[in-house]
Amino acid sequence: MTVIILENERPSVRGQLTRWMLEIRPGVFVGTLSARVRDKLWVLAKARNARGGCILIARARNEQGFDIETYGDTGRQVFDNEGLVLISKPNARKSARSDP
Repeated sequence: MTVIILENERPSVRGQLTRWMLEIRPGVFVGTLSARVRDKLWVLAKARNARGGCILIARARNEQGFDIETYGDTGRQVFDNEGLVLISKPNARKSARSDP
């Protein structure tokens, strides 16, 4: 299974993705794709979504069973911790307050 999440996307990108995937919520696409189709759609999403962010979640042969890729400003940071993919979201309180 593949999930692509688009933020601030153009309507043309949504139209291309709905040819292959279901749009279960605005900007959230789910489908079962071959690796080739998934990669082509990911390149398309990144190329046509320059003003927003994209997240790709796809199955992988690892402990978690999936891998995450991001592009642009998603408001989240993905990092690897000894083979586990973790997500970090900036704390609004910390970023608003300045520490001396």
